[in-house]
Amino acid sequence: MNHMKYYISAILALVITGNVFAGNPDRRGTNGGEQLLINPWARSNGWGNVNTANVQGIEATWINVAGLAQTKQTELVFSHTRYLAGININNFGLSQVIGKNGGVIGLSLMNINSGDIQRTTYQQPEGGLGTFNVQFTNLAMSYAKKFSEKIYGGMLVRFISEGTSEISGSTMTLDAGVQYRTATSTDEQIRRLKGNDFKLGISVKNIGPDISYAGDAMSIRAQDPSKSYSSTLQQRSAKDGMPSVVNFGMSYDFRLDKGKEVFFNRLTLAGNFTSHSYQDNTGAMGLEYAYKNFFMLRSGFLYQQGIFSADTRNTAYTGYHAGFTLELPFGKNKSSFALDYSFKQTKPFGNMHTFGVRIDLGGKED
Repeated sequence: MNHMKYYISAILALVITGNVFAGNPDRRGTNGGEQLLINPWARSNGWGNVNTANVQGIEATWINVAGLAQTKQTELVFSHTRYLAGININNFGLSQVIGKNGGVIGLSLMNINSGDIQRTTYQQPEGGLGTFNVQFTNLAMSYAKKFSEKIYGGMLVRFISEGTSEISGSTMTLDAGVQYRTATSTDEQIRRLKGNDFKLGISVKNIGPDISYAGDAMSIRAQDPSKSYSSTLQQRSAKDGMPSVVNFGMSYDFRLDKGKEVFFNRLTLAGNFTSHSYQDNTGAMGLEYAYKNFFMLRSGFLYQQGIFSADTRNTAYTGYHAGFTLELPFGKNKSSFALDYSFKQTKPFGNMHTFGVRIDLGGKED
């Protein structure tokens, strides 16, 4: 029990830390690659992106790539997000164990389609000139490895492309992360059955060169007063930095069954602090209840300075998250098929809903 009290206090301290450090609000809105801060996965969205310490499989490539090393054999995931005012986000991920040294490779692709936007000009602000759409595409390749029974690490390279048919930009970023897991029980039998109940995680994300833009939209026709003809002038794009972040997270698994031989019911308390380079820092806490590996229910709250009032809030998010997973086993090798859902409250736009389908060939740890 003393261990539990210690870890709960540590998680609370971690989240409170997010309120002490103000981040970089003076740089807010000056970065590029804003889509890198959108989590396209249903499970981690469902409890407020708090699972830096305990995320597993291909979903780890968004918050802490070290968790990719816990893929059992092969995992495929597809998710669809209805984001804010009708923006569609489609995301696909694949992870695969390679060799016998605990290495796992991952591939994920995220595409954001803005839908049709009315084309306007200074002379025709009401439109009537047709439509255009903006595309954002992120392709990530990752590798993670289990270095010991307690330590996992990984790295990721992400290629970014964004723009319209008339202007576009591209760059690349790097992520890296570490997870540490340990059992706190002094009873060897309970420790063997429970597995690793206390977890720590640290990750750095979106480290890379600035992005700039080029295309026909950067060109203008201008008349030189000293000449009888006009010329095409090419404007230079300013460079925007990537929204790099650092995540610190921890979690603790409470086994709710009284017997020592079975642990069907699990309750996980997790906390996370994120240091942002272009906005206020955030702190989050979340809970996940799981019955075996069949059903999981989760909820969380992500706090950012001023989030409780529309007058002081600098984001459309209001902090509340919820979600669930229904996972069904099949085959003889502990494979499973899962349906994931998450809800993220936003104001004034429509709420964010993410739906996911997951196939895990090789099963999960109990």
